[in-house]
Amino acid sequence: MINSMALLDKGMRCLSNELGILNAERFVALLLREPFDYTEWRQSNLFAGMSLDEIIDEADKYCKENT
Repeated sequence: MINSMALLDKGMRCLSNELGILNAERFVALLLREPFDYTEWRQSNLFAGMSLDEIIDEADKYCKENT
């Protein structure tokens, strides 16, 4: 496990690489400003309508493409 500062640094680099620095900062500001329950969001949006087998297949596909 990495320490908190290293995790924050890595997370911001990931966001910046994917979104650009301005949108990464906007994303963080939105998280801080709006009440946000990640667990609820993940359960209702991220895997909505997917069976467990479909989720596992997508995870396997992602791992194969990103290793």
